Amino acid sequence: MASRVFARSMAAAAKNTKPPVQLFGVDGTYANALYSASVEQSSVDASYQGLTKVSDLIKQDHKVAEFLSNPALNLEDRKIVISTISQSLGLDKTVLNFLGVLSENNRLSEFDNIYKNFGSLYEAYQGVVEAKITSSKPLDNKTLKRLQAAIQKSSFVGQGKTLKINSEVQPEILGGLVVEVGDKTLDLSISSKVARLNQTLGEAL
Repeated sequence: MASRVFARSMAAAAKNTKPPVQLFGVDGTYANALYSASVEQSSVDASYQGLTKVSDLIKQDHKVAEFLSNPALNLEDRKIVISTISQSLGLDKTVLNFLGVLSENNRLSEFDNIYKNFGSLYEAYQGVVEAKITSSKPLDNKTLKRLQAAIQKSSFVGQGKTLKINSEVQPEILGGLVVEVGDKTLDLSISSKVARLNQTLGEAL
């Protein structure tokens, strides 16, 4: 019953509190809802710390991981597992109720992805802006530092924010770079230029 009340309060909080970054999909929706509820009902720090404790437990205890990933587990058994985990880890009420919502919706198996999404929200809440740089070949440290300095000064980041760079190699972009900062994308790849050229030629014929 408490988790159902919490589910309604999460929905109401989501309308009133806008997450710092936009997430999509089922996992993103749950992460957004928990973030909104955390802002209104407890604290984002406490929620992230609680989720981290659960994540660490899942990695350390295979039995817990098996329980949470078992879709055939009935609701009562899931409630018992959640209650035991909460007491063991000393979780705050917001995280406990959130796990209850996941349990009732049989979404406990998706905890890891929800935790990762909430981690993105938490970093943004802390003032961390993540930039993903995709190249066709590995970039050297000098180039990465120059790109980091340029992105840090851009309007994508803003004053008082901390920039976090993640680099990825995808040979299929052929050359150039794809820079993603938050929900903004700057596509300077050769593959993108070729695609635009093909489209232009197609329209001209």
